[in-house]
Amino acid sequence: MRKFVTEVLNEHEISEIEINMMVLAVDEVCANVIIHGLQSNPLESVRLDISFDQKGVWFDIVDKGDGFDIINYNEPKIEDLIKKKNKGGIGIMLVRKIMDEIQIKSTKEGNTLRLFKKIDHI
Repeated sequence: MRKFVTEVLNEHEISEIEINMMVLAVDEVCANVIIHGLQSNPLESVRLDISFDQKGVWFDIVDKGDGFDIINYNEPKIEDLIKKKNKGGIGIMLVRKIMDEIQIKSTKEGNTLRLFKKIDHI
């Protein structure tokens, strides 16, 4: 998945830093979907669609697992994570800081999480 996203983004004039940030965010979401939403079930899959418009790039992550509301997720305080020596909870924080827009659509057919990153020169 990381290779796929990198290859698609490399086809456009996007800086390596921006590409790496987007790859990190998409990877984090896909990993969370696979581990938590699909309970690492090897019979389930996640579809990733990448599209561009005049303002930037959209990543559509589609699955049929348990949904998660990333938009209304209450981020833990970094200080609390450090005190508890908890390694979890930082990924969603990164996704929300890297991406410019996040949308969720859940139906009985499945879930679609849309991530948008503005690219100034597209």
